[in-house]
Amino acid sequence: MIETVWPYLAIMLVAAGFFPSLEHAFGWRFFSVLPPVVLTYLLVTALAVGGLWTATPEIASAQRTATTHLLPALLFLLMVNCDLRAILAVGPRVLAVFACAMLSILLAIVAVYAIFRNVLPADGWKMLAALSATWTGGSANLVAVKQSIGLSESSLPSVLLADAVVYSTWVVFLFASTAITPAFNRWTRASAPARPTVANPLTGGNPTAGTALLWLGGALLVGLAAARIATAMPTSTMLTTTSWTALLATVAGLIVARTPLAKIPGTAALASALLATLIAILASQSSFRGMSSAPLFVFVGFCALVIHVALLAGAARLFRFDMQLSGISSLAQIGGVATAPVLAATYAPVLVPIAVLLAMLGLVLGTGVGLFMASVLSALAPAVS
Repeated sequence: MIETVWPYLAIMLVAAGFFPSLEHAFGWRFFSVLPPVVLTYLLVTALAVGGLWTATPEIASAQRTATTHLLPALLFLLMVNCDLRAILAVGPRVLAVFACAMLSILLAIVAVYAIFRNVLPADGWKMLAALSATWTGGSANLVAVKQSIGLSESSLPSVLLADAVVYSTWVVFLFASTAITPAFNRWTRASAPARPTVANPLTGGNPTAGTALLWLGGALLVGLAAARIATAMPTSTMLTTTSWTALLATVAGLIVARTPLAKIPGTAALASALLATLIAILASQSSFRGMSSAPLFVFVGFCALVIHVALLAGAARLFRFDMQLSGISSLAQIGGVATAPVLAATYAPVLVPIAVLLAMLGLVLGTGVGLFMASVLSALAPAVS
């Protein structure tokens, strides 16, 4: 049984790297159903329940410290790859489809909470706020909102499971939908739009040990500065010091993205590594106690997906959006940068960089959207007697 920090951290790093390494080496389709991040969470949770380590004061302190410092560093690194000017260059029609997809997701989540709030756990609004963050951006946004609103560790597994199951189902449907694309476009009366030509933002040089260390040190320093500034910012129930730290780190990354520093390779790989490590550390603090609500929450997630699809289809009919951009805009948020470009490639290669840019826009907005949804959902929460 592990009771000291360094063996614990070694296990976290091995667990964080295990499934991403398998995905990179073999590219199994299995990982499109259960992403490496979810598998890492479940593996580390199982190890924690099995008693591989004990939550000694030393390990608990390491968990708090790592989470506090890695989260803003991660958000900063993710934003460095997001060029807002390039995103805006995709054109108003593409951004309009993206906005309709986002609005339909958020309205669907509000609707299902209004329907199921009396049967969901007491922190059901926090669970759905976290889900809205990852369905807008990604896992990093989920973690940021979780830390900001105080979602319990026992509730996190249900959120991750619902995200994985619903997302996987939606991916399968969208990949199979190419056959109905002509019929959908006739129904929406969509014309064949001109596709804007944009460069793929994920192309770049390979990182070296030096650039990786420079980015890691710089990201940690930005996180420390954001945390220091956050202590001087006004706070509220939702906009906590943790929230300000996450938002400030996000803004700092967007600023650096517009400088020559953004051309230095290494941010994408390092951000993926930090995300996997952060997920492993969060999982190490959890148990299966909250999984009793998982079946209900997965069902709620599917209900939200159905409402989202209906609303997005209605918007496509109203504004004459085509199937390709509607599907990419939805998956860019629910699936993120890992799957949206693959779907885009099945439609037309010119859509791949557009899918990447839309997924990055979701990353930029995800944390703020999740915090906004937390304030909306908390206002709808049943009164505690």
